[in-house]
Amino acid sequence: MSRTLLSHILHRPPPLLASRGGGRGGALPSRLRTLRLNCSVAEATASGDEAPAPPARKKRVVSGVQPTGLDLYETLFFIVDLHAITLPYEAPQLSKATRSTAAIYLACGIDSSKSHVRAHVELMWLLSSSTPIGWLNRMIQFKEKSRKAGDENVGVALLTYPVLMASDILLYQSDLVPVGEDQTQHLELTREIAERVNNLYGGRKWKKMGGRGGSLFKVPEALIPPAGARVMSLTDGLSKMSKSAPSDQSRINLLDPKDVIMNKIKRCKTDSFPGLEFDNPERPECNNLLSIYQIITGKTKEEVIRECENMNWGSFKTTLTDALIDHLQPIQVRYEEIMSDPGYLDGVLLEGSGKAAEIADITLNNFTFHSVAIKVNDYQSPE
Repeated sequence: MSRTLLSHILHRPPPLLASRGGGRGGALPSRLRTLRLNCSVAEATASGDEAPAPPARKKRVVSGVQPTGLDLYETLFFIVDLHAITLPYEAPQLSKATRSTAAIYLACGIDSSKSHVRAHVELMWLLSSSTPIGWLNRMIQFKEKSRKAGDENVGVALLTYPVLMASDILLYQSDLVPVGEDQTQHLELTREIAERVNNLYGGRKWKKMGGRGGSLFKVPEALIPPAGARVMSLTDGLSKMSKSAPSDQSRINLLDPKDVIMNKIKRCKTDSFPGLEFDNPERPECNNLLSIYQIITGKTKEEVIRECENMNWGSFKTTLTDALIDHLQPIQVRYEEIMSDPGYLDGVLLEGSGKAAEIADITLNNFTFHSVAIKVNDYQSPE
């Protein structure tokens, strides 16, 4: 789970949490953590004695990062620590990072409950039996990471973790998945797995056995934000901003102090063209820095251009630095408050498992029942 600008501040967060409340202490479970946000929506009242019409079901979004338009969706957030163990790791550091990421989510204004949902791993195993190995071999990230690490240092989990990602998404019958432009291949794999399973175990085959027919899984669509779908490196406007990049100078981390932010922006790569502009292919760094400014200020492209097109780089870097510091400062203050109260953080992480587990168990049980029933029905015992 990235804690860089790319992953956590693509969009202005909701208001910060007003209270902290109490919580139980205890050890932090080491599986996938699910943070759930039920977004508020205004309810219309009917006049006279007529009963109000039932509210339309909000589309469900599943994400490891904060998506746009939170008021439109029922949203589930993950801390994907199971994904983090696909490469060598240190267990104490992973546990610490998991808690830190949870605190960051809370500091960004996500009022959450947590569920420790084992169904993610169970569904992943079931989906693995229906996923052709060739589909996984073609995944670009697996090829790149395995080439860098070498065969002897790569576990099977690196190859199969896209199936875990598919499980994360399909388990909650997700309508939409926020993705960056570089992540569409994984979502496409999820869609292919869903369609394959629906064909194998749903539809007419199940209906012939007396079931309802239909699909076992929703086939999710991509939710690509209008701005910030791919935030680029501060040192190379053609490379993605990533926490795995060797140089910390290449990214803005959510918890970077003011002096570090100032230094990174001061030293970030620019160009020698006059003025500032979006979408010039010869100026990738200019487009990236303007896009970052647009994202964190919530301004439109047109507003940014009117404000910045005649600035020189020195003036704009000062403006961008101030905007980043102003945007991150309340999040950092809230983060420190949360981390200073382990009982509260543990309480958030340990409570509220019912709702998410309820959704997950329905999907898992339904798939298990369908797949086992059909396999038993297809089995022909010898005469």
